[in-house]
Amino acid sequence: MITSSQVDIVYLDPKDNICVAARHLNAGETIHVDDQSIELKQDIRIGHKIAVRVIEVNSPVFKYGQPIGITTGEIAIGEHVHVHNLKNNPPAVDYQKATLIPENPAPITDRTFMGYRRPNGKAGTRNYIGVISSVNCSASVAKYIARHFDDEKLKDYPNVDGVVAFAHGWGCGMKFGGLLHEMLNRVLGGIARHPNIGAYLIVGLGCEQSTIGYLVESQQLVMIDGMGDEPKRPPVFSMQDEGGTAKTVEKGVKTLAELLPIANSFSREPIPAGELVVGLECGGSDGNSGITANPAVGVASDLLVRCGGTAVLSEMPEIYGAEHLLTERSQNVEVADKLLERIDWWQWYVGMWGDDIDNNPTMGNKEGGLTTIAEKSLGAVAKGGTTVLKDVYQYAEPITDNGFVIMDTPGFDPPSVTGMVAGGCNVVVFTTGRGSCYGCKPTPSIKVASNTPMYERMVDDMDVNAGTVLHGNTVQQVGEEIFEKIISVASGEQTKSEEHGIGDEEFVIWTLGAQL
Repeated sequence: MITSSQVDIVYLDPKDNICVAARHLNAGETIHVDDQSIELKQDIRIGHKIAVRVIEVNSPVFKYGQPIGITTGEIAIGEHVHVHNLKNNPPAVDYQKATLIPENPAPITDRTFMGYRRPNGKAGTRNYIGVISSVNCSASVAKYIARHFDDEKLKDYPNVDGVVAFAHGWGCGMKFGGLLHEMLNRVLGGIARHPNIGAYLIVGLGCEQSTIGYLVESQQLVMIDGMGDEPKRPPVFSMQDEGGTAKTVEKGVKTLAELLPIANSFSREPIPAGELVVGLECGGSDGNSGITANPAVGVASDLLVRCGGTAVLSEMPEIYGAEHLLTERSQNVEVADKLLERIDWWQWYVGMWGDDIDNNPTMGNKEGGLTTIAEKSLGAVAKGGTTVLKDVYQYAEPITDNGFVIMDTPGFDPPSVTGMVAGGCNVVVFTTGRGSCYGCKPTPSIKVASNTPMYERMVDDMDVNAGTVLHGNTVQQVGEEIFEKIISVASGEQTKSEEHGIGDEEFVIWTLGAQL
């Protein structure tokens, strides 16, 4: 809870030996923490940490009431606390598993959004047609087919949001049926089945390892108008069989034109909010992200769960250091163990390349006041709210639970969101402190700013200003605002990234394994 000046600093927990600047502060200024007056030793930028007590060398620094690292030198009261005097120091943790399971919150049963009901029962928030490339070798053809259908050619199909090419950099040079192949198949299959896709076709080169036939059969892909008793195989094209680039584009354009009336036949109707599956992402975080935007998204997540919906926390490297807060609220020991297994895997995987997870905080994160991965993760997990952790999913695995869940994704935003969308997320909420301009297709991405200066500077890219928490609004109030924005966007309101047309180039698949 914020217990000091809303315009100068934020002091989060009585155990903390630092506070956080809520605005740019100058050397010599006096700040007030509880009954203490502190003169600043240096200029302090918004989001950066200030010592409120003398902190001895090799002593822990606390934020959110949790250790975020140890000092590399003595730090005086009023001094800047950052990379020059603080380093990561993962403590030994005695993990508590399913020991603090939250009670089920009171249900909310009367909220709906205007979405697209699909024949398989799923609910969409957008209505795109997809051109899915099985391999990079057919990526250009997929894009040529999609680009043919500009606004003029779509004007007679008002219920169609657009035609999107799902092109990527993989599909060959890998073991058939291996880790990389199966991950790629999960992603492409998840896009084909996605409730925001009203129709689709698949295009490949013909000789690739990731064969279209295996994709269709292993993912059990059918056309959206054929999900009843007699499934209809989706249209597929091999450039080698069709006679090359131009002929494949020509045939793809002709076939897609025939799909337009099918996709356009869907229209919005009231759907329970419990059918929303919301991916939670943060990118370009700063020192205030864990104080304003992320906990406000956590409030929205709790409201969504109360409606019966699903909130999906991502970026496993940015859970590392805060996983103990999640294992204790797991619904059972098995779920806690799944989370810890993924944390252990990431430490092994990163170490295999001679790296360390503490290198996750970017230069931009550090410019914004974040110092260690523990500090970043403690703020990041706040997006998950306070309800019970129901399950932990592999990358792009179909999400079947209602409630709060986690998906194992990397810390880089585009492949992280791609995995959640392939898993079924029909809305994304994306917090940022430095100012990410990310957008996604086929799923709308709501951008939440952590601070007002950035929001005002980049208002054309931001959807919600959580920086108002630093100026008097409560986290609860901003969280309710975010929840209402989720409902509005799910019902068709365009996000700022959609207004800019962003999302065609942001389809990025996380790739593992040897390239052969």
